Amino acid sequence: MVADGPETGRQTWIDALRLCAGVSMVGLHVTADAHGQPFPDADPAARLAPMVLRALLYTARTELFLMISILLLLMALTKRPRSYGAVLREQARRLLIPFVFWTVAYAVYNLLKATAFGYEAQVVAALSLPATWGGYLLLGDVKYHMHFIPTLFALLVFFPLFRLAERRPLLGLTVVLGLLLKQVLDPVMYKLFWGTEALGYAVRGLKVVSYLGYGMAAGAVLGLWRRTTAAQREAWFGPIVVIALALLTLKLMATAKVVATGHWVFDNPFAYWADYLMPVALLLLCLSLAHMAWPAWIARASKYAFGLYLCHPIFLDLAEMALAGRAVSPSQSVALEFLWTLPMTWLFVVALSRHRLTAWTVGLGPSPDLPLLWSGQQA
Repeated sequence: MVADGPETGRQTWIDALRLCAGVSMVGLHVTADAHGQPFPDADPAARLAPMVLRALLYTARTELFLMISILLLLMALTKRPRSYGAVLREQARRLLIPFVFWTVAYAVYNLLKATAFGYEAQVVAALSLPATWGGYLLLGDVKYHMHFIPTLFALLVFFPLFRLAERRPLLGLTVVLGLLLKQVLDPVMYKLFWGTEALGYAVRGLKVVSYLGYGMAAGAVLGLWRRTTAAQREAWFGPIVVIALALLTLKLMATAKVVATGHWVFDNPFAYWADYLMPVALLLLCLSLAHMAWPAWIARASKYAFGLYLCHPIFLDLAEMALAGRAVSPSQSVALEFLWTLPMTWLFVVALSRHRLTAWTVGLGPSPDLPLLWSGQQA
């Protein structure tokens, strides 16, 4: 008998992980300059603290958000089974309607930053191209974080496959095969399609296929939670910490090169595996601590994590515009942007969540009724 599995309703450890991932995304995006680069004009010593912080925050990357979302869906299906079509309709309402809203909003909002940094002509010209909107609506190219939603929805199409890993947790190891596929084929895709509009779609297609392993890992974690006791899971804590520290060490070794050169490192195979396996390690680490008495406020705060993820670029852009041309060090830039972006985004999301007309934009209210698009009763 499982002492505190999902059937008891105790999932605060998942809420904690979701909240951590949301906050980490803000921290991750402030640890680069306004062009998304590792402060290339600064001295290596000035880049050190921001890059080390980024390496730590990058452990809770988007892939962790994907696994948490899949895990929560699988848990919900256990409590309230639904048909395949009903699940996809529900997820389309919850994900794609806010996605379209924010895509349009950011397409317009981007003009503000573009005007401040002098490239508004390129942005305006791009908005008139069908290929631009194709990338916006299918790939999430409108903003650096929006790729999460179409990628997640594409993965949820395969949720019956992930349920297999609930029954056979060993299938969670397919995450390694998926990442190996991505590592091998990514350079091939870039070589074949470089300079063409097909590149983004080819890379995203490969990403979805390779990320099926993360869905299997999420299913496996749920299966392990059901099949084990708190004492058994607690015994995993030490070994998982050792593995996580080993992965972090590999990541920090690659970070040293970023600090020295001021350029991102994309060709380090050890850093690749450290980056992409760390979210799995974090999920297992929190699973080993699921029996703990987590503070009640975590569950309340975690519901805003999705909105935090969606909305933080609004305030980060404002911070980058305010700091443009000012003599601030990379560390000062990171601190100022984070201390502004996190609380302002939080207040913004809370404000949106308080009203029925806007709560759906941050995943906290019923979506607008679009009978022409969605048929069937809302799940």
